[in-house]
Amino acid sequence: MTFSIGVVGAGQFGSQFAHLFNLHPGVGAVHVVDDVPERATETVDRYHLAGSKASFEDLLASDVDAVAIFTQRWTHGPLVEQALRAGKHVYSAVPMAISEEEIARIIEAVRDTGLVYMMGETSYYNPATVYARKQHADGKFGRIFYTEGDYVHDMDLGFYEAYQYSGGDRWKETASYPPMLYPTHAVGGVLGAFPAHAVSVSCVGVKDDRNDGVFDRDVSMFGNDFSNATALFELNDGGVMRTNEMRRVGYPSHIRESRFRFFGTEGSFEQLAKVAVWQDKVNVHDISEQLETHPSMPLDDPSLANVAAELRDAFVSGLAPVHDPERLPEEFRGAPNGHEGSHHFLVDDFVTAVNNGTLPPVNAWVAARFTLPGIVAHQSALQGGARLPIRDFGDAPGTCT
Repeated sequence: MTFSIGVVGAGQFGSQFAHLFNLHPGVGAVHVVDDVPERATETVDRYHLAGSKASFEDLLASDVDAVAIFTQRWTHGPLVEQALRAGKHVYSAVPMAISEEEIARIIEAVRDTGLVYMMGETSYYNPATVYARKQHADGKFGRIFYTEGDYVHDMDLGFYEAYQYSGGDRWKETASYPPMLYPTHAVGGVLGAFPAHAVSVSCVGVKDDRNDGVFDRDVSMFGNDFSNATALFELNDGGVMRTNEMRRVGYPSHIRESRFRFFGTEGSFEQLAKVAVWQDKVNVHDISEQLETHPSMPLDDPSLANVAAELRDAFVSGLAPVHDPERLPEEFRGAPNGHEGSHHFLVDDFVTAVNNGTLPPVNAWVAARFTLPGIVAHQSALQGGARLPIRDFGDAPGTCT
């Protein structure tokens, strides 16, 4: 059983996913659309795809069964809803949306249509999250009462070039995107390990002082001058989660963008850039090798020509020992991977959900729990750290119809 898919956005991220969708035995045809037609044509030719479409509207009017959205991060919500209403299954890059209203409309559209929606959260498949998820399932933590998730990505390490590539002449207006509106790499890695969700938050934003026109309130299309932000969340089980979103930081984010800590009554897990340890009440166990990913292709691969050198590690990292490669299709062996080995699992879980009519792990309800906390956290920061409640949309239904 196969289906056809249209990839929206043939940029640095989308083109690699178009390739993986095309390799998957559960996909019959891949089309591409991009505002820059040359990018779509280049991607079709490089990966021998089925073809390209002139516009998003043309794609929705076609007979493709699904769409995968890799557009600018603040555009996802309306595009996802439009695609669902057009009768397409939807895979979306993060974040799900940038407002509670957009999230609510996506969930309503999924309920109304019975179609598959999946948010492509890489941290759900991060080796640290995979490890912590297994330790929790085995009862090794006891009760998890405190967690930390950080997305630590300095602007100097490739982000300037990335925004220039996607934003054109007015890139500084978009490079000021509020850090807490991109929360899922931090939140999703924590909440992807154990069943909890945030119910309230207090957040402090740090105003930028670089004075280069990025994170400048007068330049920003978002009116944002926060380059770093720290949020403290209350969880529904009485525990605590702290997350950081950092864009000005002395840290080697090209080595590890997301990092996590979990503390339980019986055991704990801590991660730094190159070291990870499991600790119990007796000893400390170095588990760094279990979480270390292995390159899936060279850093100078031609497909990465438009990716800044400082960002390329995220596009070549393959599987770690803690991952389960046996569940992946044979066609993915030796294929490009990225973001700590997550790309193969992201594609496979979406394809499996569509073909089997099942819920993917990061479905609309889970995606809401990964996304909305950051949206409310940004509102808290704008209000000087006021503690604000976070709406919960509940658990997902058992299956998609």
